[in-house]
Amino acid sequence: MRFLLLSCCAPCSCAVIEKLAQEKADFAVLFYNPNIRPLTEYQKRRDENERLCQKYGIEFIELEYDNDRWCKLTKGLEDLPERGERCFICFSMRFERAFAYAKEQGFDAVASVLGVSRYKDLAQVNRAAHIAAEKAGLPYLEIEGRKGGMQERRQALIKELNLYNQTYCGCKPRKE
Repeated sequence: MRFLLLSCCAPCSCAVIEKLAQEKADFAVLFYNPNIRPLTEYQKRRDENERLCQKYGIEFIELEYDNDRWCKLTKGLEDLPERGERCFICFSMRFERAFAYAKEQGFDAVASVLGVSRYKDLAQVNRAAHIAAEKAGLPYLEIEGRKGGMQERRQALIKELNLYNQTYCGCKPRKE
């Protein structure tokens, strides 16, 4: 089964990509993140994600940077906290596009690392993914990126590979 792995950034995806590569899974990494602002931040994360894929010999696919559409979809929700309605809309937009691309290109399924960060609601991510999967008629593969030593491996890889590790999700800096 060949699948797409929707990736938000190298730090969130590194342990999952390493594990899948070691298992010789048949997958490509998809970078579709129109929520990331400003454009320079988007470019840093894209480039770092591509560098990670090159290290493991994994195909890297970048889709369009559609921040204008993302802004229209989330208008009026700018001040909501992470894990709120803005996040669900963002996940839904990204999954719908990922599934459409997967179907167009003949992939068998879609997976993601959008719920790896402790700042994200994994159930919310999976709900958005399953809705998009049903619409597209392709399966969503839930991949574990938090348990079983994955968080520890992720932290080790961030240091070992000197990965650029951003301080906010993408849509706006988190208020600490």
